[in-house]
Amino acid sequence: MSDIATRYRNRADIFAAKVAAVEPDRWSDPSPCAEWTARDVVGHIVDMHAVMLRPLGRSLSPAPSVAEDPLAAFVAARADVESLLDDPATAEREVDAPAGRMTVERHIDQVVSVDMVLHGWDLARATGQDDTIDPAEVEAMWPGLQHIPDEMRIPGAFGPGVVVFGPEVRVPDDAPLQHRLLGLLGRDPNWSA
Repeated sequence: MSDIATRYRNRADIFAAKVAAVEPDRWSDPSPCAEWTARDVVGHIVDMHAVMLRPLGRSLSPAPSVAEDPLAAFVAARADVESLLDDPATAEREVDAPAGRMTVERHIDQVVSVDMVLHGWDLARATGQDDTIDPAEVEAMWPGLQHIPDEMRIPGAFGPGVVVFGPEVRVPDDAPLQHRLLGLLGRDPNWSA
């Protein structure tokens, strides 16, 4: 198994655990993502799994919807993406992605895999769970996020309704690295409903 596949599985395990821990009456709670509920956060992650399949002419397998069963929807979407990573010929196939031409596994690693880490924080914060991001993840992401291109902060730059990152939230230079990372991504690390 490649490092990318292993990293994806670890992140998916953590995200799945957060989805499974949401109390039934908290799915409609607001999240740090403007206008999204906790259920919407999971819906976005499931939708991004579908985005990973599109360049290959595939779509998500039949499964319960996020409205019916958020965990089952995520587990099914995860299985679809893992099938791509488990097939070396598919994983190494080059596709056209918004960030340019790259392999399927690299596209997964740069988009949905990272998304699960960041939106895992959103889901945890929305539903009263531990929102600590693995410090190794924070340290690994920090250098690459120092210079987010301006177009990544422009709503709709990558398609109608697509918002990649919000405006930077100023965080003190001596704040914990997780807080500074969240601020760079347009999140208020002190957000509460």
